[in-house]
Amino acid sequence: PDIISFAGGLPAPEVFPLEQFREACNYVLDHFGPQSLQYSTTEGYRPLREMIARHTSRFSAEVAADNILITSGSQQALDFIGRLFVNRGDYIVVESPTYIGALQAWNAYGAQYIPVRADEHGMIVDELEAALRIGPKFIYVLPNFQNPSGSTLSLERRKQLVEIADKYGVPIIEDDPYGQLRYEGEHIPSIVTLDSEYRGPNGGHYSGNVIYLSTFSKLLAPGLRLGWVIAPPEVIQKLVMTKQAADLHTASFNQFVAFEVAKGGFLDEHVKLIRATYKERRDVMIEMMDEMFPSGVTWRKPQGGMFLWGILPENMDAAEVLRRAIEKKVAFVPGETFHPTGGGKNTMRLNFSYSSPETIREGITRMGITLKQLIADA
Repeated sequence: PDIISFAGGLPAPEVFPLEQFREACNYVLDHFGPQSLQYSTTEGYRPLREMIARHTSRFSAEVAADNILITSGSQQALDFIGRLFVNRGDYIVVESPTYIGALQAWNAYGAQYIPVRADEHGMIVDELEAALRIGPKFIYVLPNFQNPSGSTLSLERRKQLVEIADKYGVPIIEDDPYGQLRYEGEHIPSIVTLDSEYRGPNGGHYSGNVIYLSTFSKLLAPGLRLGWVIAPPEVIQKLVMTKQAADLHTASFNQFVAFEVAKGGFLDEHVKLIRATYKERRDVMIEMMDEMFPSGVTWRKPQGGMFLWGILPENMDAAEVLRRAIEKKVAFVPGETFHPTGGGKNTMRLNFSYSSPETIREGITRMGITLKQLIADA
């Protein structure tokens, strides 16, 4: 219990809007009592879907409520995409490294992976064409402050990705849990937006080549288990049938409550608090790494999100560093886990969103001592 863990991907409990949830729960029970506790439509609570559509149309692509399905977290959406599209032996193009939860979801359906290298500007799209010639089912990307590497796909590469995917007729799965958690730099339009622009006017309904996933887990609270999918209506219809078989619908009460909390501009204000909290924690982690880590250990400064990517000298194994770090009561995730076909032995993922600045200072100090000892022993 006294281990300082940079291993999870947890939001800071300090930013959960407890008071707003308390008020919203009472309001929902007073005004929608039985309805909020009854079975509901599979697509999700319509006012919530309309709010997401308005929000998306304001910041991103023009979409309508029938482009949206509410899911029990975006992890469920990843599972449904596997169920719908992946047959044993099918190929999926992924960034290397990529989100382990997606690999776990699709491994269950017998997926095989074509990794495309990524750098600090995201997937190296120039290397994508060779992968697409193999005929994959889809391309999976986390364009904003990627889990695990924290990198962001550049605007130029996003446009390139939309065009090359269209040329080969391969859909893009855009997974965007962290898009609103930007601490500096220019906002970059989502891939679904660029795809929509590439195709021209759509009459208010999205009908392009991207399936977009996002979640309330990083904006309100992960315990709600509320995510959403934006896709062309015919894809949504198939996902609705998949969801009907899985769990009928996402918890009605949670959807009502999330809508009451998020409406009326609260979310826009609340996100500012989250950004300020996480930016401070990221900055403290980087400042401590500068001070405590030996030369030869480098890291990438993410412009947002929840993760920092550390790179050890070539000959060092992050799994061995972790073993030694745990003796000093500090933990992280070795980067090899996130590479679908191996590699990345000398990399590590550190989470900065969950721990307080004081805890981060202590944890990075312990890691610095561990790294210096290992380098001295080598």
